[in-house]
Amino acid sequence: MNLIEAIILAIVEGLTEFLPVSSTGHMIVVSSFFGIAHEDFTKLFTIVIQLGTIMSVIVLYFKRFFQSLDFYFKLLVAFIPAVILGLLFSDAIDGLLENPITVAVSLIIGGFFLLKVDDWFGNEEGTEISYMTALKIGFFQCLAMIPGVSRSGASIVGGMSQKLSRTVAAEFSFFLAVPTMLGATAKKSYDYYKAGFQLSQDEVNLLIIGNVVGFIVALIAIKSFINYLSKHGFKLFGYYRIIAGACILLIHFFIQKLTII
Repeated sequence: MNLIEAIILAIVEGLTEFLPVSSTGHMIVVSSFFGIAHEDFTKLFTIVIQLGTIMSVIVLYFKRFFQSLDFYFKLLVAFIPAVILGLLFSDAIDGLLENPITVAVSLIIGGFFLLKVDDWFGNEEGTEISYMTALKIGFFQCLAMIPGVSRSGASIVGGMSQKLSRTVAAEFSFFLAVPTMLGATAKKSYDYYKAGFQLSQDEVNLLIIGNVVGFIVALIAIKSFINYLSKHGFKLFGYYRIIAGACILLIHFFIQKLTII
């Protein structure tokens, strides 16, 4: 991975992490385009730079993030399903992370779902998040273990299905990203070093740059997304997912055809 590739991947991460379009799916597609998707450092990089996007949440919601213990217990309850299922299906998830077809199909299916979400849940105005609601949102978030589903999209829809407003559901999804991404980063870093890999100084520099770029871009993306979502809903993201998924499939099969010829 070179500097330009690292910056582009960080921009993609910052733009897509909190939008319902699947940051993991976009990172797989972009890194595959660069021809670096199978590299061990790339897999580490795409996870570790999420720390920068985490910081954007903490900065934007500083006063609300550091509130009551009840708030943290609810985040913990919502986080538990991801921990359990992530540990149980770790190998299967890693296998899916290298498959652009899985990303494309998930994008398309999720896109059609987002086209109807506002009709199903868009009129809800709830603001109170109970422990049971937090747990259910946590299970919805686990759907994003399938690349292309979108962690933010799944958890936001999960919140809306529990009668939360779009804005409240989105903000809880942002808060839930913090322990989820910290856990994913810790596990991926542990696995990386357990496998005997060591980071060079150049790779450390790329990680630092990636986190800084991801942080700045995510700050802008979160504020823009909340403003847009509260006024317009999910349809635009649904259309985008369908078009993006279809383009990935067309490009994949076109390249395969050329290879056969």
